[in-house]
Amino acid sequence: METTVIDDPYPLMMSMTHLIGPHFWFFITTGLSIFVLLVMSFIASGSEIAFFSLDTETIKRVKNGDSGEKMVYQLISKPKRLLANILILNNFINVTMVLITTIMVWKAVGKGESEAGVIAIFTTILSLVIVFFGEIIPKVFARQNNLKFAKFSGRILVVSEFLFKPLAWLLMSWSNIIEQRIHRKGYQISADEIYHILELTEKSTSKEEKDILRGIVNFSSLTVKQVMRSRLDITAFDLEMNFHELMNNINKNNFSRIPVYNETIDKIEGILYVKDLLPYIDRDEHFPWQDLLRPPHFVPELKKIDGLLKEFQEMRVHMAIIVDEYGGTSGLVTLEDIIEEIVGEIKDEYDDDELSFKEIDANTFIFEGKTSLNDFAKALDIDVNRFEEFKGESESLGGLLLEINHNLPNVGQEISLSNLTFTINSVDRKRIKRVRVKRNIPPATLDDKTNKVD
Repeated sequence: METTVIDDPYPLMMSMTHLIGPHFWFFITTGLSIFVLLVMSFIASGSEIAFFSLDTETIKRVKNGDSGEKMVYQLISKPKRLLANILILNNFINVTMVLITTIMVWKAVGKGESEAGVIAIFTTILSLVIVFFGEIIPKVFARQNNLKFAKFSGRILVVSEFLFKPLAWLLMSWSNIIEQRIHRKGYQISADEIYHILELTEKSTSKEEKDILRGIVNFSSLTVKQVMRSRLDITAFDLEMNFHELMNNINKNNFSRIPVYNETIDKIEGILYVKDLLPYIDRDEHFPWQDLLRPPHFVPELKKIDGLLKEFQEMRVHMAIIVDEYGGTSGLVTLEDIIEEIVGEIKDEYDDDELSFKEIDANTFIFEGKTSLNDFAKALDIDVNRFEEFKGESESLGGLLLEINHNLPNVGQEISLSNLTFTINSVDRKRIKRVRVKRNIPPATLDDKTNKVD
């Protein structure tokens, strides 16, 4: 009698049933183990955020709290050991979960060609589960309930600290060695990277704070030539003045320290402190006021302003004369000029209220030709280094335009550089006195403006 064999429509299901049958309790046990480990991963991951998000006031308060809070304080008082303990516990749990899952899948599928693929799929699924339920959710929950979560997880961490003490000690030892090497070598970061960081803090940092931070970043790179008052703007007295002429000139000016020269300003003989004259204001015109001069402090043009600030502090002086390579007077810099590079313009009751520039609209300005390139860049919120290849030896706006044009321009002449258009408003026989600056905006940006630029 011939027997007809009917193909089984569910061979894979029957095969799995056949395999699972003898190992039923094994799969139940491993499944429960994975669930328990997932809960432990939830606790370990959340405890890191819970402990390290506690503020200083909370930590001080739990020091004298109940037993759970005291345990939290004891753990957080040794942060390196606590972090090592949490990392070891969390990694131990996650690795164990992956191993158990791999063994369970191997038991179910057996040894075959499809084994590697099935294990890879289950491992991927488990990784997603660990990331979501063992990392993201617990950290969000622990941040919102940090003290409660820390008290709950503290008991588990005390036990794991005892179990993993040798591994934690080894991890901290390696960490200390690496930390010492990094501290010794230092970490180099460019000014551009710092500027980028400042831009990322736009919402949490005010414009004034960002300007101060930019000033600090630039401070060590600026030279005295970039911040000095040029020789044309120096108020100085002739050594040959009699006392009455001197007092008359002092009354016309509001400076407390004044350079004194012999014949020309290139020969500075000393610095006159007005306060030194107070005991002698009733003397006649023949009073030898020259004897009250204090020695001037000379510095080269390329000296960095951070080094000059340190010299000012050590020597207790507030003014320095800048000299060029030939020993002539190039300019003058004061302690106030240096501090203004960090905190911005400082105005006192004697300062002229008129600014060195006038804003016509958001993109059009009138600048004095003597304005330093450093101040010009700060006013327009641009990088001063963009002028480096064009300015030559000049440090003023007028000098930059002379370098670009190669000769003294006429009134009304336009000079373009990058997205800036300079129109000469006023010149004399020697220099550019006033410049109109227009910042050219791309057409796409102009369409978004309600007010058109002239």
